[in-house]
Amino acid sequence: MQRQAANSGSDSDPRYASIDERKRKRMISNRESARRSRMRKQKQMGDLVNEASLLQNENDRLRQNINDNTQRYVEIESANSVLRAQAMELTERLLSLNSVLQIAEEWFMMHWLLPIA
Repeated sequence: MQRQAANSGSDSDPRYASIDERKRKRMISNRESARRSRMRKQKQMGDLVNEASLLQNENDRLRQNINDNTQRYVEIESANSVLRAQAMELTERLLSLNSVLQIAEEWFMMHWLLPIA
């Protein structure tokens, strides 16, 4: 009860009226500042959530890209192994044919170009 008496005394006293008015204005200003701060934090949180979502999507896209490229690499490596084996086989066949050709040329030189005695 004494507090009400003190307040009623300050309401009627002009010296305290300006102090009360400043307190009231400061309180309103503080509330408004706190409201703006909460809104700013809320916007920052929303921005961070959006950025996290975008980064997650980009991460998923990059993962898929890596998986696709890995699969392509495996396929190309397999095809390359087949081509290497074919190249080795063809090289062996070429060596064999060159050997046959050399034998044929030697036989030709011996039987056709040498005079028959």
